[in-house]
Amino acid sequence: MHEILVVEDEPGVVDALRYALKAEGFTVTAVATLAAARTRLTLARPRLVVLDAGLPDGSGFDLLRELRQGGGVPVVMLTARAAEVDRVVGLELGADDYVAKPFSPRELVARIKAVLRRCSPTLTPAPSGPVEVDAAAFRARFFGQPLDLTRYEFRLLVELAAVPGRVFSRAELLDRVWEDPGAVNDRTVDTHVKTLRAKLRAIRPEPEAIETVRGEGYRLRELW
Repeated sequence: MHEILVVEDEPGVVDALRYALKAEGFTVTAVATLAAARTRLTLARPRLVVLDAGLPDGSGFDLLRELRQGGGVPVVMLTARAAEVDRVVGLELGADDYVAKPFSPRELVARIKAVLRRCSPTLTPAPSGPVEVDAAAFRARFFGQPLDLTRYEFRLLVELAAVPGRVFSRAELLDRVWEDPGAVNDRTVDTHVKTLRAKLRAIRPEPEAIETVRGEGYRLRELW
């Protein structure tokens, strides 16, 4: 049974979510502050976090940053902020989905289930070679050294490592890696590839692991 951690300070919203999620077989733990959420996360790892952006003791975006640095817990942002800039910020920080209030509990549950399906293990690590990924544990290694990756860097590596040598266009990577490709653009792919490259280069500078194919996209070199 999946445990969903709801970080939300509006009792009415919590009650609606609890009812809808329990009806689908989820276990629900609800807290109203960032401090309580951090305490809960030290005790147990939920399957997914529903996180409000505006909480009594701070911004949910701060907790989102911490979650992205510390592991692969999926996060659905739930907020009254409907402005495009807030939505883009949430997605860029690594949110798996973004729902603005007022919302339909049934729609939110459907989005949660879709996120959980996307975050299920889909790639079996290569038994040998420099790139190893464990999608279930959100872990990656390069030449045996652990990589500290953001969510989107990890997803990029998963896609590229699935077929070493294959060229992926920016449009393909946007569609495969980002939940809402319309909220980002080609420059977003370039930025994340650049930061991923830097982390690979810090372990093994030569040869360049991710190759740019001019006018086409990117590919992971066949290094083994």
